[in-house]
Order: sequence, then C-alpha cells, then structure tokens
Amino acid sequence: MCLAIPARVTTIDEDNMAQVEVLGVVRQASLDLTPQAQVGDYVLVHAGFAIEVVDTAQAQETIELVKQLDQAAFAEFGA
Repeated sequence: MCLAIPARVTTIDEDNMAQVEVLGVVRQASLDLTPQAQVGDYVLVHAGFAIEVVDTAQAQETIELVKQLDQAAFAEFGA
C-alpha cells in the first residue's frame, strides 16, 4: 500500500524535472505524467513521478492531517 502526500512544486527545469517540497523535505520528481503542473501546484509523487495535480485546499488539508498524525504518534510512543 502506498500513502501519497501532496508535495508543492518549487521549481521546474528544462528536462521537465521538478523540485518538490513537503513538510520541509525536498525531492526531485518527473513531471512527464503531469505536464500541466506549474510552480506552486501540489502534486502526488510516486516512484519519482508526479502522478496527479491536486487542489490546493485538499493538499493543505491532507498535510495538516499528516502533521496531526505525527503529533499523536509522538504523544503515544515518544521520539
């Protein structure tokens, strides 16, 4: 099973590779499957490819839920 967390596109280079960021983590992702993606968009990334552009509000809601899950896990299990 795969859990996809939306990542924000921060840069796009000439090879259709993007730098994406989620929760402070920066990665490279190919935009070959989502050529409509633009800087500032949120995308779901799987195996190094952006597979879908997602709505900003939905992306931010998902990221907030992930933060809450992290806080709950820390409270339950510690560092």
